[in-house]
Amino acid sequence: MRRPCSVCTHPERDEIDTEIVRGQPFRRIATQRGVTEQSVRRHGTTHLPELVAQAHEAQERAHAGNLLDELRELHGRVLRILESAEESGDLRAATGAIREARSVIELLAKLTGQIDDQPEVNIVVSPQWLTIRGAILEALEPFPEARVAVGARLLAVAGAS
Repeated sequence: MRRPCSVCTHPERDEIDTEIVRGQPFRRIATQRGVTEQSVRRHGTTHLPELVAQAHEAQERAHAGNLLDELRELHGRVLRILESAEESGDLRAATGAIREARSVIELLAKLTGQIDDQPEVNIVVSPQWLTIRGAILEALEPFPEARVAVGARLLAVAGAS
């Protein structure tokens, strides 16, 4: 069983991470914090990028949540304007509010994944994929068992698309 990272379990881990991100030399960090230079280097190249990615993802989720809240608030305002326009008989304002409400609803649906307007691409029929597939099978000619296995798997993937 592998030992846990000595930097990840270090009581001053946050400070070590900050020093690595600020570009402090690994040797200096190691000396000041009582760990090996190799541990600091390994932590900086393997564990720190994971943490940065997780932090970025959390920040994006929080930002997306704020955007959704703002859109929901905007939707409420548009509906209040629509109601007011209908009560006053202002059909032009009501029509504009309906158009805006529809736009906000559509944007909310896209952001929440209820509408997916991304184009679907079927690479199985693309000329580039056919060329690559041919090259793979050709390269596997000296290995008939592998060629059959890869060919069968490619067919299965193509059938699943």
